[in-house]
Amino acid sequence: MPDIIPAIDTERLTLRGHRLEDYEDTFALWSNPEVTRYIGGKPSTREEVWARLLRYVGHWNLMGFGFWVVREKSTGRFVGEVGFADFRRDIEPSLGDAKEAGWVLSPWSHGKGFATEAVRAALKWAEGRFGPERMVCIIDPPNEASLKVAHKCGFHEFARGTYKGGPMLMLERLPDVR
Repeated sequence: MPDIIPAIDTERLTLRGHRLEDYEDTFALWSNPEVTRYIGGKPSTREEVWARLLRYVGHWNLMGFGFWVVREKSTGRFVGEVGFADFRRDIEPSLGDAKEAGWVLSPWSHGKGFATEAVRAALKWAEGRFGPERMVCIIDPPNEASLKVAHKCGFHEFARGTYKGGPMLMLERLPDVR
């Protein structure tokens, strides 16, 4: 199955499909309170991370897109995860049928430009695979670092909504129709 997930190399990063051996790194990421502060608000359990890993793989199999593991090219160190999903969120206003971009990075890698580099690479892949199309993302309003990444990658706020009882900024990236 990993052969259906394309690998992407950037100047400093490698994006590739999740493997079983990524579980411990993924668990360390999602069980970190600093990481989950703006994403769900609580660290994930081992069971929740296992379900997340299976969901990532399922996206690629059913949808033809999904999330990648991001590793630093020079060291192989786990940086985080980036990609696209269709989570069918119960959110108002609706995200429609747009692919939802997402990114989450390990605290050690914050502030190094890795998120912007990885998201741009993923967006370039998606454009090449699916053509120009609207993309969306949701971000907790106080998450200034993630908002900066979104803006650098061409996302702009289109609505404010509520998701799981909390306020949420909804951003979109429209295709360049020049």
